Amino acid sequence: MAETAQQPLVLVSNRGPVTFDTDGSISRGTGGLVTALTGLASHRRATWIASAMGRGDADRARAAGGRAFSVDSPSGGSYDVRLVVSDEVAYERFYSIFANPMLWFIQHYLWDQSNAPDIRSHEVEAYEYGYKLVNQDLADAVVEEIDGASEPVVMVHDYHLYLVPQMVRERRPDAFLHHFVHIPWSQSDSWRVLPTKIRDELYRGILANDIVGFHTRSYRRNFLQCCEDLLELEVDHDQGVVRIDDREVWVRAYPLPIDAKATRAVSRRARVREFEDELLRRRRDFLILRVDRADLSKNVLRGFSAFDLFLEQHPEFRERVTFMAQLMPSRTDVPEYREYLERIEALVAVVNHRHGTPDWMPIQLKLRDDVEEAMAAYRHYDVHIVNAMFDGMNLVAKEGPIVNERDGVSILSENTGAHEELGEFALTVNPFDVQALANAIHRALTMSVEEREHRAEGLRGIITLRDPGDWIDEQLADVRRKAAGAAAVDLG
Repeated sequence: MAETAQQPLVLVSNRGPVTFDTDGSISRGTGGLVTALTGLASHRRATWIASAMGRGDADRARAAGGRAFSVDSPSGGSYDVRLVVSDEVAYERFYSIFANPMLWFIQHYLWDQSNAPDIRSHEVEAYEYGYKLVNQDLADAVVEEIDGASEPVVMVHDYHLYLVPQMVRERRPDAFLHHFVHIPWSQSDSWRVLPTKIRDELYRGILANDIVGFHTRSYRRNFLQCCEDLLELEVDHDQGVVRIDDREVWVRAYPLPIDAKATRAVSRRARVREFEDELLRRRRDFLILRVDRADLSKNVLRGFSAFDLFLEQHPEFRERVTFMAQLMPSRTDVPEYREYLERIEALVAVVNHRHGTPDWMPIQLKLRDDVEEAMAAYRHYDVHIVNAMFDGMNLVAKEGPIVNERDGVSILSENTGAHEELGEFALTVNPFDVQALANAIHRALTMSVEEREHRAEGLRGIITLRDPGDWIDEQLADVRRKAAGAAAVDLG
């Protein structure tokens, strides 16, 4: 397949690059997936198909007659966007019952299997009459968008849309289908909580692709092993190939980089300076930082428990260090997430009461999403904690080190995707070992200037080695190779 200007590229995701308010105003879509795909859409002209996320999106979709329309993003760039309106009840079942929490919890190992999940008609109906229906709505839009096109390329994204590829392939077997999964792929036994019929349909949905991509080699290995264990398919682990229905599916790792230049540009904005002035005015000797969504997988509670333990074991640091945590509330419509946020606030109150003084609050908790405020903290941390239980990549682990001006030390969970690239120069922790994290905090705060410099330089070197354009080019190069009939190669 020779790439031409006429060859259409279609991106498909649950969330689009922009959202519309009911008054017609536009805001940038949120999340790491949108950040990644915005770079792809800027790199090459594409039509981006996504779900309408609210009444404003639905109104804009209807105004466009259900077709694609051009939109200028508030953060820059122009995109052709097609917003798909699904039945409200179906979408609620799709998103709040099946995709989140069911699939998200499986892929992040979050289920306490002695207690949950209890799969009953409620969950099965959410799959049949929610997840399937929304996937079908988006697949229909894809098929309509590529109607009459020669050799279209369709790039599907993430766990919300595992059924879309098969739905498209059944009607357009000539389309080249690529699927990138932005979250971890868990090991075989974690998937056995799903009824066999549902599990098989999900796997056969994603295996309808020509290429399946993940952030890390570890997730790639897990997926290949799942295909072998759960579907008894023929798998070539060396070449990263699954054979199904007389087809070969390539399974690849494409670690997502950040745009270092753009990130640094944000950190130099005037509003960032205002936050810096306030931060420096209140700063103690040391600053520990975490920037996260208040998601169960981010392991926030253990992070605060480790800091509590550190202060107990090293009282010489009391009143000398502040732990600043900027957390964005996440999925507050899901009961487990509301409860988790309440537990976070309660633990912070306990730690501050136990160790605080009239003029020193050990943990400074900010429940908001403000990128410029985060950038100010990035510039001045001494220790940056990313202790997620499991994480697809974690771009925060890459943003902090390239903005930081103090050779701050990164403490990084071995279960984040970023660890596969950055582990050599970070302090690695087991995210479940609270004592190990407390020890890592002490080591980071007492580390020599020379070691801090060495580690910080190493992190910056790795993070700036690739940019989002490289990530996109790597995937498109594999698309061209496989479509041209090239054989899979040994991945080493």
